[in-house]
Amino acid sequence: MTCYVENESGAKFAFDEKALIGQVVQAVLEAEGCPYEAEVNVLITDGETIRRYNREYRGIDRETDVLSFPNVPFERESDFSAAEGCEADCFQPDSGELILGDIILCAGRIESQAEAYGHSRKRECAFLVAHSMLHLCGYDHETEEEAAVMEKKQEDLLDGLGLTRDCRDV
Repeated sequence: MTCYVENESGAKFAFDEKALIGQVVQAVLEAEGCPYEAEVNVLITDGETIRRYNREYRGIDRETDVLSFPNVPFERESDFSAAEGCEADCFQPDSGELILGDIILCAGRIESQAEAYGHSRKRECAFLVAHSMLHLCGYDHETEEEAAVMEKKQEDLLDGLGLTRDCRDV
């Protein structure tokens, strides 16, 4: 698995964000049974920049906590065979890795939402990455049923990593 993480926000975290993000990405890939080595790109940015991406790509002119840009045209959640019909677009030619997609995180939202929900920034960052990774694996939360499935998967994943609501940043 290759997980590229760029923190252009200038935010400093009390934990190793690259290691944490890589750990969560790997855990989601394993939990979802991804049969390929995969590549994920993660950008940590500021509120103004994520607002610009949200406006440009989703037509929503407001800041958000995380954006997900899946590369695989899933017809069913975690049915990775969807990538087999579009090898040229879905697989990295040099490494052969599945290009799963891109995640954009808002550093300010990691901080403010952690405070609002009464848990650590580490847990909030991990939660947002897990949420976004499920989107990259074809999940959505448009209906109550879909939202319940995603919420359960997120909680199970974070609990399994020991990233409970009372975990610390360090």
